[in-house]
Amino acid sequence: MTTLIATSVVRGSQQGESHGGIFLIDLDRQRVMQPVDWNTTNIDWQGRGWDRGLRGIEFDGDKVYIAASDELFVYNRDFEQITSYRSPYLKHCHEISRYKRRLYLTSTGYDSVIGFDLDKLQFSWGLHIAKTPDGFLGSPFHPSGKQGPPLQNELHINNVYCLDRGLYISGRGTGSLLQYTGKRIKAIATLPAGVHNARPYADGVLFNDSDTDVVRFESRDKRRIFRIPRYDPNQLTHADLGDSRIARQAFGRGLCVVDNGVIAAGSSPSTITLHDFNTMETSLSINLTMDVRNAIHGLEVWPWPLDSR
Repeated sequence: MTTLIATSVVRGSQQGESHGGIFLIDLDRQRVMQPVDWNTTNIDWQGRGWDRGLRGIEFDGDKVYIAASDELFVYNRDFEQITSYRSPYLKHCHEISRYKRRLYLTSTGYDSVIGFDLDKLQFSWGLHIAKTPDGFLGSPFHPSGKQGPPLQNELHINNVYCLDRGLYISGRGTGSLLQYTGKRIKAIATLPAGVHNARPYADGVLFNDSDTDVVRFESRDKRRIFRIPRYDPNQLTHADLGDSRIARQAFGRGLCVVDNGVIAAGSSPSTITLHDFNTMETSLSINLTMDVRNAIHGLEVWPWPLDSR
């Protein structure tokens, strides 16, 4: 049995309304459960997404780590909140990734990636990224100190992915997939402006090309494209708010590898779709809601049997 965990952001929601949640999606039974409905008044309500909703997802032992805009939450497998952590340099977080004993979080507002020590349970490392005429410059800093990068959001860094050979970092303003090896940072692949969830995959790069409504794989000799599902506009709800306040439909965000050439991709209104690289077919699509404001954000494979909850 394969189960996915997803988070969502409800753009354009008002105070007193849900502005996101956590979902478990049983792919075999095509059943959706929502163990957490995220509703708090202690957020910034400006703009489209801003502080709304829940973002990246990771696991450590029997704990579930889920990021909000400026706070890292820790849950048990029953989604009872254990604790949470903050850093003055965590702002507008998007995705997170774990490597060994450190959790890496994108701090979009600070053009940075910051690290959370899973043993000491504290933010312990930061990397500010700047684009220069000679390429990209990575400047380490401590995310709990008083001296750090300015609040700018010039690169809109929205994804980090960890492998043995380095951190892979990307965003709407990077124009490239960046690799940080611990000594230097360099661009290793060209990416479009609308990128989300870019990561190495097989012999190329896999990502949501959100501006063109597709999931895309690119390598030197291959190009694969999967279209993001679209719905009859008459089926959508809350579409009267205008595009400046909502996530338009077919906006792709959230991506994970399920198994054996099968990937899962998220989109709005909150939908999870499975694509098969072996057959180049879309094998399954599960819609969570037709509220066009509700957009998938984080997406991962749930690592435990569903019945253990």
